[in-house]
Amino acid sequence: MPVPNGRSPVMADVARLAGVSHQTVSRVLNGHPNVRTETQARVQAAIEELGYRRNSSARALVTRRTGVIGVVSFDTTHYGPAQTLAGIGRAARASGYFLSVVTLQTVTRKAVREAMDYLAQQSVEGYIVIAPKRAVVEGLADQSVDRPIVAVEGGEAPDLPMVCVDQVGGAYLATRHLLDLGHRTVHHIAGPRDWLEAEGRVEGWRQALADAGAPVPEPLCGDWKPRSGYDLGGRLARDPDVTAIFVANDQMALGTLRSLGESGVRVPEDVSVVGFDDIPEAEFFTPPLTTVSQDFSEVGQRSIRLLVELLEAADGDGSAAPAQHVIPARLVTRKSTAMYRRA
Repeated sequence: MPVPNGRSPVMADVARLAGVSHQTVSRVLNGHPNVRTETQARVQAAIEELGYRRNSSARALVTRRTGVIGVVSFDTTHYGPAQTLAGIGRAARASGYFLSVVTLQTVTRKAVREAMDYLAQQSVEGYIVIAPKRAVVEGLADQSVDRPIVAVEGGEAPDLPMVCVDQVGGAYLATRHLLDLGHRTVHHIAGPRDWLEAEGRVEGWRQALADAGAPVPEPLCGDWKPRSGYDLGGRLARDPDVTAIFVANDQMALGTLRSLGESGVRVPEDVSVVGFDDIPEAEFFTPPLTTVSQDFSEVGQRSIRLLVELLEAADGDGSAAPAQHVIPARLVTRKSTAMYRRA
């Protein structure tokens, strides 16, 4: 179906070819979940046939919508925050949005406020804040802004729209796996105390031990880096009662495996080890690491979808979906765990 006078196609042309309303095309472009699969396919086919491209400048003039989402991120040297940001970026592009990103090295309420003020000057439509630390979540609760905010990895943030992976459930799976292999208890190398993900993983570990009536050892706190896993793994290697270790991330698990090996402790024959994150290198550790996988692509998609729904609700186009989205974690079993063999 050619466009009259050879002009560039507009949204009305897409709607006419697909046999849907202008609003339905807008919902498909914005990744709205309440559009039937066959309708989405028809709209996408019309977009491809016409070669339609969203005109951001015209859209901003007509709707006061800029197509730009502001993201506040923290310490992307860590795998989790880096992959969360990447997942948000992929989902934003797929939904026709651009990102304006501020990465903070210092996590304070003042820094969060300044970052959001800066993004407001870029005319962002709303904010996604990757909030892995309690100070960030508390700071967001204090913000008074005129744009929607979605917190990502913010743990329990009842006053904020939120998307997160089930850290408690993931840690429970890891610990339960080791207990089911016959280990009397499971020792834990935790993340830093001020990280909400570390708190959730400690909670899930404790719950699994309590449900099994197993002893609860004192957790050892690391800093997410391999060196701390190496140092703390060395301490556990000297304890003959240690037969199973749940490590709060794969980077520390790497250090733990090295330390155990240097101490003459065999994995998994003497000690079973489980990590968390399922980094791409985990399957190439020696031995390949049993770990908990997080779906960062789903985190990104849910974050963008929730923010778009909040924007549409603010425009009077519909009601926002439930504001809390918890994504299940998944246990990936490899060669670093085995049945406990009593001496």
